[in-house]
Amino acid sequence: MATFTLGIEEEFQTIDPVTRNLRSHMSKLVEDGKITLKERVKAEMHQAVVEVGTNICHNIQEAREEVTYLRRMILDLAEKQDLQVAAAGTHPFADWVDQLITPDPRYDEIIDEMRDVARGNLIFGLHVHVGIESRNEGIQIMNAVRYFLPHIYALSTNSPFWCGRNTGFKSYRSKVFDKFPRTGIPDFFSSAAEYDEYVALLVKTNCIDNGKKIWWDIRVHPFFNTIEFRMCDVPMRTDETICLAAIMQALVAKIHKLHSQNLSFRPYRRMLINENKWRAARYGISSKLIDFGKQQEVEYKILIHELLEFIDDVVDELGSRMEIEYIHQILEMGTGADRQLAVFEETGSLNAVVDYIVSETKIGI
Repeated sequence: MATFTLGIEEEFQTIDPVTRNLRSHMSKLVEDGKITLKERVKAEMHQAVVEVGTNICHNIQEAREEVTYLRRMILDLAEKQDLQVAAAGTHPFADWVDQLITPDPRYDEIIDEMRDVARGNLIFGLHVHVGIESRNEGIQIMNAVRYFLPHIYALSTNSPFWCGRNTGFKSYRSKVFDKFPRTGIPDFFSSAAEYDEYVALLVKTNCIDNGKKIWWDIRVHPFFNTIEFRMCDVPMRTDETICLAAIMQALVAKIHKLHSQNLSFRPYRRMLINENKWRAARYGISSKLIDFGKQQEVEYKILIHELLEFIDDVVDELGSRMEIEYIHQILEMGTGADRQLAVFEETGSLNAVVDYIVSETKIGI
């Protein structure tokens, strides 16, 4: 069986412990982090964002060790700068207008091109890379896995507030990111060659300068043999991140297994999958998603159990059953968005919501 290695990237908020607002770390956090973490920590476009990424992990247990270690290190580094760290897809009340941009030619170029769409992109995500044997296989797996993206995304919803407002969405982060070009669910591609022709056309016509500026919810990475899942809000707890990564890995392994047996999973059109993505963003795990095979609405919790049954025969081979079983705890306690909203309903205070996110970010490390 292929190994399906993992790489996990998490984007965190740096918080002022007094005001609870975002506070720019002026790159000091990243500079200090690079002494011990090297390239596993980096700045993002907004100075109040810090990203950490694991080394290549050969199984989900290695991934947990790395994610836990990186969170612990970034929390320690932040504390030395009199900062706190929060893991949520958006800050409950920070306004993007007030946020400083990291000085960097790459970010200058993006802002010059996209203006306030880029400046307003004050969001925090989880990206998971799963290793594949070839780009051709990666395209075929991507085509099939697209169907399940709303199912996974619903579990990650963790951004109900934006600029001090309860948006009514469980994940408003995706609505902010939708303003960028080349985002959302990708189209179907018949082969890696067809995908490469698409990228080459965009480069030739000065839409992009390389394939990394294709920001779909899932993509075959332009430089590495990985499938990259990009649609999730960063979860509050390490256990949630690891659970989501394990599900993604298992889905890739399952589709690979079907293909190796000359079987396939029916691909669905982007327009149909987008209907489920909208419902997942709006309602999270309380949604009804559409089962396009049956052509009917189905309670999310029924569909997620069907997904668990679908991947069950690869989970033990991957050694990730315990990590995937955490999904039942998410369904019971609610996603990050559900829990943020519960705190706000109880206290009426967005400061209390920030405090809650900060405390949850520390759990398990």
